[in-house]
Amino acid sequence: MARAPFSAELEFALAAVRSAGDSTLPAFRQGVEPDTKPDGSLVTKTDLATEQLLRDRCLRAFPADCFLGEEFGEHTGTSGRRWIADPIDGTFSFAHGVPLYGTLLALETDGVSRVGIIHMPALAETVFAAEGLGAWHLSPESSVPKPARFRSCASLDRALICATSTDYFTSSGHAGLLSRLLGSFGAIRGWSDCYAHLLAATGRADSVIEPVVNLWDIAPMTVIHAEAGGLCTDWQGLPTAHSGQCLVTAGPLHTELLQLLNSQPA
Repeated sequence: MARAPFSAELEFALAAVRSAGDSTLPAFRQGVEPDTKPDGSLVTKTDLATEQLLRDRCLRAFPADCFLGEEFGEHTGTSGRRWIADPIDGTFSFAHGVPLYGTLLALETDGVSRVGIIHMPALAETVFAAEGLGAWHLSPESSVPKPARFRSCASLDRALICATSTDYFTSSGHAGLLSRLLGSFGAIRGWSDCYAHLLAATGRADSVIEPVVNLWDIAPMTVIHAEAGGLCTDWQGLPTAHSGQCLVTAGPLHTELLQLLNSQPA
């Protein structure tokens, strides 16, 4: 892999995420009892322990950097760079013995993600990217990374959309939008959280639409999808992880989907 400005950070992050993510497997296999956070989402002791592992490893390697995690908040730094982590993206899946959970890590500078990793410990799949280095896929079938690329889909009625849960559309006031999506796409599936993004980046799904996301849910995806030949924007078409919504597609469908998302009241 050619050297590029963020190649060293990518190599570090890939090792850190795979090690931290794989440490979740014993608890996943044995089963865990989750607690409920004030916002109603689930958390387990494994979430906390995994984030602490990532936090400690990042700050040992880059002590001047900032670190933001879902569970413990933000450690400020002086470098202008920020690591953003979700130790278990898909805690609901994790706590229910469903393998569609992942460990996420991104490196951000100037509000833009430059490095991004999705690691699915229970599936032994990883997608990773850095600005200018392309997007890559590691799977159980091969120990050598292969290019991760979006597939080309010419029309919405043949496209496969992924969304974490219909509940998120309803609770955020977008039930009408969900109905329009169901009538426009070839199929919609709840292959949820970061797994949906892994499917899109590796050419197995055409779109991911989420009405509600946090920064740590989506920070790795902007660079992964861009390097894989896709687009990851908010619902206004801005390529940002900071807006609280996301739309992921390959280019040909993006404009059409933006029009669909914004053409009628929710």
